[in-house]
Amino acid sequence: MNIIFEVLNKYYGYTSFKEGQYEIIINILKGRDSFCILPTGGGKSICYQIPAMIFKGITIVISPLISLMKDQVDSLNENGIAAEYINSTQSLNDIDHIMKKCYEGKIKLLYIAPERLENEFFKRKLRKLNISQIAIDEAHCVSMWGHDFRKSYREIAPFINEFNKRPVITAFTATATEVVRKDVLELLGLTNPYTYIGGFDRENLNINLYIEEDKLEFVKDIIREEEGSSGIIYCVTRKEVEGLYNYLKDLGYTVGKYHGGLKDEEKEYYQEEFLKENINLMIATNAFGMGIDKSNVRYVIHFTMPKNIESYYQEIGRAGRDGESANCYLLYNRSDVRTLEYLIYTTASLNRKEIEIRKLQEMINFCESKGCLRHFILNYFGEKNTRNYCNSCSNCLKDEEIRDYTIEAQKILSCVYRSREKYGISVLVDVLRGMTGPKIVNDKLNRLTTYGIMKEYSSRFIKDIIKTLIDFGYVDLKEGTYSMLKLNKKSLKILKSEMKVLFKLNESEEEVMLNKELFNILRNWRKDRALKEGIKPYIIFSDSTLIQISNVVPKNKEELLGIRGMGEKKYEKFGEELLDIINDYK
Repeated sequence: MNIIFEVLNKYYGYTSFKEGQYEIIINILKGRDSFCILPTGGGKSICYQIPAMIFKGITIVISPLISLMKDQVDSLNENGIAAEYINSTQSLNDIDHIMKKCYEGKIKLLYIAPERLENEFFKRKLRKLNISQIAIDEAHCVSMWGHDFRKSYREIAPFINEFNKRPVITAFTATATEVVRKDVLELLGLTNPYTYIGGFDRENLNINLYIEEDKLEFVKDIIREEEGSSGIIYCVTRKEVEGLYNYLKDLGYTVGKYHGGLKDEEKEYYQEEFLKENINLMIATNAFGMGIDKSNVRYVIHFTMPKNIESYYQEIGRAGRDGESANCYLLYNRSDVRTLEYLIYTTASLNRKEIEIRKLQEMINFCESKGCLRHFILNYFGEKNTRNYCNSCSNCLKDEEIRDYTIEAQKILSCVYRSREKYGISVLVDVLRGMTGPKIVNDKLNRLTTYGIMKEYSSRFIKDIIKTLIDFGYVDLKEGTYSMLKLNKKSLKILKSEMKVLFKLNESEEEVMLNKELFNILRNWRKDRALKEGIKPYIIFSDSTLIQISNVVPKNKEELLGIRGMGEKKYEKFGEELLDIINDYK
């Protein structure tokens, strides 16, 4: 087996990569500097972690937040990968102990904050290590045009230039416009870099915009609708956070809060409670933005409009990181604009005011747009050839031209199922219209229950619907064929009337939960186990893995190891326990 896939399966429990991951890893392993843009939840970490496991030396990861480092290191250690972090909360003895382990070759990944590179003594210590790779997370922070500019990131390039034997430099971010991309490449001084720009589209995020709503009543309604799910409410100011926190707490909701005015121990307490699922709802400023790595956040509410599209897209990207459907709600009020303008003029430096105001105007344009909200965002980030409607944002869903084609889709998909996914579009159209011909007679397709169920429709109309179903991922084309259809998870949801099909004719892959009872049992087990281990529940298993276990109901070790997210290390630790739970359930 290819060593890359061997590492992927052994330590992460996966047998295949997400789009772009394999190509990025190959280039890094060839020793090529790499700059990669992948959407939040797109699997950036694996792209530098797998090379770190294969390289002989150590990988230094420059990461912006202590909480983020801790969670990543906890997750790596849980998977059997030797990783450590160094931050300002540790004593000199602790740091010396970690560095000793690094010198002895016992650590594969060391996470540090960019501010560490301002310390000459620490840099000298680092240069004594056999560093094979320096990975820069949230690389947009290097650029003044990026929304989270950090001056300490400017220390990275001089640090790299001091090496006699230059390591591979890799940089990763989720959101970067063309201006930011060029700036980052120049400022980091990457040598002939491999550049990967993944699609920015997060299909599993449903984007909803509401103008001039009664915000407090709206928030209460959403919380009731999303009861039991994890959510984040973003506010612009500390005052807003405190006000909303007290309001919801007085109503009896269990909520947390997070902003720059809290003491470190308070911030850590609320964040830990949220990650451990003792609190389902967090109210926060954007200070909570990069510090959250929780895979099963099901909704995000922006109580106030963010200052720019980059921040907005990164913040809603905290939802649905496990690939499951998530809802994003933005409450827009013109009075918010005045608040944000005031904040920019009173807090931004002189050379940043123009940048910030320009970005704010783009955010206003987004909120006042009548077109597809997803198309607006993707266009902003420079993604070409995107559809001008998505059918999953509030603007598209209230578009009168969009119609419900669920019944027609069910008839087509049912025909694909009953013909055992053996036929191309032309044959399927003939069957649906009740046509006769040698193939239909010889293969007994005229005996199918779906034969002739769309005889009132034209061939062109049915073909248009099929084409649109393919475009939106409601059905797949079989590999190696041009027209043979294959059902997928969305197809099954449509057939079970769990998903509507809405689109215009003119012009993510989700796990289907088949056994909610077993899923809830597994989720409660995960929470209890996480409490005993002193780690976050999602570090043990993601929601997607638990859903797959509850759907498959594995009977033995072999079947359990076939579950995505279940590696050898995870099986050794939890496998027998899970099989006992499943057997008791049955």
